[in-house]
Amino acid sequence: MTHADLRAAFLDTLCNVAPDIDPATVEDDEHIQDDLGLDSMDVLNLVTALHEILGVDIPEADYPQIATPAQAVAYLAKRLG
Repeated sequence: MTHADLRAAFLDTLCNVAPDIDPATVEDDEHIQDDLGLDSMDVLNLVTALHEILGVDIPEADYPQIATPAQAVAYLAKRLG
């Protein structure tokens, strides 16, 4: 998957978890909890959905590595590498 594909997949999954988020307005450096308002259960749902869609296991210790779209895309690219 390309960087753009991973970003689109991440944002699509994020918006399925938090439907009030407009993917067109999400910046790469916005924190999914601090800036976009996800709570811990939303993050867990996001991680579960990413696993289902991309087949990537994201251990809880790695959650800080997916805290922003840019970090998530880099992390997912590395894991799918």
